[in-house]
Amino acid sequence: MSRIGKKPVALPKGVTASVEGQTVKVKGPKGELSVKLVREVSAKVDEHGITVTPDKNQERSAQMWGLSRSLVNNLVTGVTTGFTQRLEIQGVGYRAAVQGKNLNLQLGFSHDVAYPIPTGITITSEKPTQISVSGIDKQLVGQVAAEIRGYRRPEPYKGKGVRYEGEYVRRKEGKTVA
Repeated sequence: MSRIGKKPVALPKGVTASVEGQTVKVKGPKGELSVKLVREVSAKVDEHGITVTPDKNQERSAQMWGLSRSLVNNLVTGVTTGFTQRLEIQGVGYRAAVQGKNLNLQLGFSHDVAYPIPTGITITSEKPTQISVSGIDKQLVGQVAAEIRGYRRPEPYKGKGVRYEGEYVRRKEGKTVA
């Protein structure tokens, strides 16, 4: 039995939800999101919120129960508060700036990296070495942050690169001259 799946997803004020077949749609102050659930689970809207239940006594329905409830919870959280992922840039001369619909990254290459900002995502650069990726879709926010980090991952010798805020980079000892 899933401890996560048993809990209903509460709907805050100003948020409406509807279930059509396997599709759950949630509308709130920040926008509208939907997710298509697998056929082994079903969802319904009642006075407690959105309840996800497994359909059959199969192993897959038990596995997908908690996941489906978490996906629905992410929809509700996204349309009410949204999600934010912060990135830090470390290295001499490494910096970022938002220019129009592109994020311009200077990461030690011979050229600047221009990352086009996808629709539904807001990228701000408070300082030249800090980037904030925000939006209502948790998956998309995480994907964009991972793509930006992928241009120059933090390396273990000097720690230079793009990292998540608070990420620990395990440092290695360099060559020693005997």
